[in-house]
Amino acid sequence: MNGDQGLFVPLVLGILEGLTEFLPVSSTGHLLLADHFFGLSQPKTFIVLIQLGAILAIVTIYFARLGLLIRDALTGKAYAWRFALSVILACIPAIIVGVLLRDFIQGALWESPMTICVSLLVGGIILLFVDRMPKRETYDDIYHYPWHLAVIIGLFQMLSLIPGVSRSGSTVVGAMLFGASKRSAAEFTFFVALPIMTGAFGYDLYKSRDLIDTSIALQVAVGFAAAFVVGAIVVRYLLNFVSSYGFAPFAWWRIAVGGAGIIALFMMGSA
Repeated sequence: MNGDQGLFVPLVLGILEGLTEFLPVSSTGHLLLADHFFGLSQPKTFIVLIQLGAILAIVTIYFARLGLLIRDALTGKAYAWRFALSVILACIPAIIVGVLLRDFIQGALWESPMTICVSLLVGGIILLFVDRMPKRETYDDIYHYPWHLAVIIGLFQMLSLIPGVSRSGSTVVGAMLFGASKRSAAEFTFFVALPIMTGAFGYDLYKSRDLIDTSIALQVAVGFAAAFVVGAIVVRYLLNFVSSYGFAPFAWWRIAVGGAGIIALFMMGSA
């Protein structure tokens, strides 16, 4: 394999990570299916390391707002502390379960393409139903989400530990079912992503420290850069897209990918 071919797979996976991480379509599910069906595989450490690119994409786009939140928290502004607590409450359930079940999740579940495809399909149907369901939007400002809503979102986020469910998809569904507007639900997922993804990155990096060497440094750099650039574009324009079109396009994408994957698995005899 020459150098150009050697960098093609990391580039594709980096683009896929940046494109799907913040959309309610499951980045992990797409990366695992890309490996299963198309052989676009890299070591698990690669997937762990390029996630940092997606994390930095949020920090870059929301740098000014994050700076204001930190400043207001340090000067004792109540809303900033209340918002920080809401984000923490929304993260705790998934962090606890993710740590306890990490080996099972990255073993049995990650290695089951049927589980991923069914999760994509079922999750797409649920997302489509919730998106079209008539409901009263009680909460439109993420800074004033009540703590009980943050806890509910956190409980829904636990479902995203199943590959194919989607972290952003589960939080969006939980938020919208209990009164959040579409735009605010999508925006809240960005802030919840920061501690969740940073924690997952740090923990997986520690657990995989003995497997990391310089042999994949260039591949990681390419995937990292692609995930950062594409992730920043997605974060920049997603809220306006959701405000105009809702989540139905993502739901149909999930249904199409999940359904096609199930058919392919049966045709391959690996169902």
